[in-house]
Amino acid sequence: MDSIMAAVSWVNGILWGYLLIFLLAGTGIWFSIKLNFIQVRWFKKSIQYTFGKGDGSKADGQGMSSFQSLTTAVAAQVGTGNLAGAATAIAAGGPGAIFWMWLTAFFGMGTVFAEAVLAQEYKEDINGQVRGGPAFYLSKGVGSKFLAGFFAVSIVIALGFIGNMVQANSIGAAFNNAFSIPPVATGVVVAILSGLIFRGGVSSIAAFTSRVVPFMAILYIIGSLWILVTNLPAVVAGLKMIFIGAFDPMAATGGVLGATIKEAVRYGVARGLFSNEAGMGSTPHAHAVAKVKHPAEQGAVAMFGVFFDTFIILTITALVILTVPVDGTMTGIALTQSAFSASMGSFGGVFIAVALLFFAFSTIVGWYFFGEANIRYLFRSDKAVSIYGWLVMLFVLLGCMLKVELVWELADMFNGMMVLPNLIGLLILGKVVAKRVREFEKDGSGEKDRELKEATE
Repeated sequence: MDSIMAAVSWVNGILWGYLLIFLLAGTGIWFSIKLNFIQVRWFKKSIQYTFGKGDGSKADGQGMSSFQSLTTAVAAQVGTGNLAGAATAIAAGGPGAIFWMWLTAFFGMGTVFAEAVLAQEYKEDINGQVRGGPAFYLSKGVGSKFLAGFFAVSIVIALGFIGNMVQANSIGAAFNNAFSIPPVATGVVVAILSGLIFRGGVSSIAAFTSRVVPFMAILYIIGSLWILVTNLPAVVAGLKMIFIGAFDPMAATGGVLGATIKEAVRYGVARGLFSNEAGMGSTPHAHAVAKVKHPAEQGAVAMFGVFFDTFIILTITALVILTVPVDGTMTGIALTQSAFSASMGSFGGVFIAVALLFFAFSTIVGWYFFGEANIRYLFRSDKAVSIYGWLVMLFVLLGCMLKVELVWELADMFNGMMVLPNLIGLLILGKVVAKRVREFEKDGSGEKDRELKEATE
């Protein structure tokens, strides 16, 4: 096991220590400039399309409403990356890692906008089921079946299997800490409940996420804000630690954590990606099935998902950890539970266990859906989808029984592998995204241009 951990850590050192930090940041900066910082210009529009301009349709084999697509995406985004991930980033990279999470998210809003637009642009109907995502725009837009296949296989492994092990691992650890329930018992229950939702298809997934995601978000925000309001002086100190730690980690903590700027950046970007998934190629699968008049509309909605995930949920988690006394030797979900317990007493551990159950379980459902879209792309078969569902349930169960360090490292490695083909596709098809934005801004919807295009094809 130690040799496997060493090998995976070495690969991650290359992927996340050098390559992906520059590629992800560079892609986000490039789209921000190319689209004239659309995350700023369209922020109001993002809120309007998220909450006020959906078509109100219900999910079926042909798609979901815009809001249901967003909640499915947010279900995947808001998971252990916000609770356990924020803790591991602070433990490994110091408080400054949160600053780099914020910066990653800001530029990532431009990236996720592009992903959602392309997912809408190149979606397909496969045996009566509308699906889309990077594999589809890599195949149809870029014209590379190799990159499409590489991405499809990578995301099935990265999220459907390994990623869902991370979610199950955190649920098992949280319930063991709070209620002394054996992780394997938790794993069995979570696997069975997941399977029941999987079998219901798109309508079941949309119904689950559209109800659970708003509830879990409000519950978590209220509990977290109560802690922060009762510790306002410490909140100011925590924010100071974040900004100082981004450029001088030793000064921010008095040398306690021993983190360097490189570690702050590495863990901030890595955990930031794992949290909001911008550029990773996962959430486009949810945005592809939204019923909208123009691809740019869903791009605007996708941006709000990244904003909500990082600037609200992840930020309040980080501030809670930094504003209350905790055991500096802890990491992962144990550190987050310790922080909440310091303010809420024994109820704090229970609160996080319940919150994590909602967060991580909804992520399992979302990531299953992302993987399922790629299984359909690869095999075009309902039988293959059924087999995939059973395998996801098995990995959920196995995830409860592994060490957290190895699970997180494996997640980082496979996430990195799926990012590469997606970024290639985004950069090649950037002109398509820019064109859709221009036509939308020209007449408010771009419907005339699209009708003309379809009539001449």
